[in-house]
Amino acid sequence: MCKNRSMEPTSISSTGDVREYRRLRALALYESGWQQSWIAEALGVSESAVSHWLKRARQPGATPAENLAKRTPPGRSARLSKEQKAQLPALLQRGAEAFGFRGDVWTRARVRQVIKQEFGVTYHLGHISRLLAQIGWSRQKPAHSAPQRNEEILNAWRDDWRSALKKGV
Repeated sequence: MCKNRSMEPTSISSTGDVREYRRLRALALYESGWQQSWIAEALGVSESAVSHWLKRARQPGATPAENLAKRTPPGRSARLSKEQKAQLPALLQRGAEAFGFRGDVWTRARVRQVIKQEFGVTYHLGHISRLLAQIGWSRQKPAHSAPQRNEEILNAWRDDWRSALKKGV
């Protein structure tokens, strides 16, 4: 093994991404003569990860450091900004009736309509569920009960019914 192997990272790049730092550190260690197995052990990753990083660093078209830099994730960028998504819970807390809906129950279609009205962004109904989960809202089934329901009478009936069942056993 090579001497002077430090197991602790000395600095993290300006982006603050520890994973990017590990990739760049692996490249620097490899260029200074370290074996891939030593690098993997020192950085706490698998040898195959180190091999993948070094292969990626050697790709043509950019410098090795640019090849190992943090990449933007694939796919479409979010339609709602982080600020808009942060405003959404407060809007929904106002209640559905505050937005002209009859009854104070939120449905995906209503949430979609509010998002379009407030932010000018349209989502598919299937994505509204994911969006609500991201802001901490869970799906609820509204409790429907008759206005004339009397809990005391209902509980007494349940007790009588249960005792009748027990006596029959």
